[in-house]
Amino acid sequence: MVKTMVLTDKHISYSAIDDKDVMQFIKAVRNGFPFTVFARLAKNTPFSLGEWSSFLNMSERTLQRHKQEKKAFDPIYSEKILQVTLLYNLGVDVFGNKEKFDNWLETPNIALGRVKPKDLMDNSFGIGLLKDELTRIEHGVLA
Repeated sequence: MVKTMVLTDKHISYSAIDDKDVMQFIKAVRNGFPFTVFARLAKNTPFSLGEWSSFLNMSERTLQRHKQEKKAFDPIYSEKILQVTLLYNLGVDVFGNKEKFDNWLETPNIALGRVKPKDLMDNSFGIGLLKDELTRIEHGVLA
């Protein structure tokens, strides 16, 4: 098992997290992610700044201001950044590559009420639903 730390690793995955990592995540989230950490994590996803602002329920202008002022994100936003990153990396692991998972995120899904999976990433309930769906796919249980 590869140990990861959110502040130093670009790829963090649910399968590599243990209790020690969770405590590090809690501490990092409470401290707030610097914009540089967000940028490093976001770089490994296909999401635009506009999509990230939607996921974070934050205007693009505010997101740009974080970058310009080198401002750390509040814990609530840091937690969401971590949740989206973990979900994305789980999806890549389940599908085997980014292209297949990116396509899945963009395709309306019958099991999710004909909604594009990406459109559910703006809240914790949607992220949980997507994680559950990815777990079903991973285990071959299709709806």
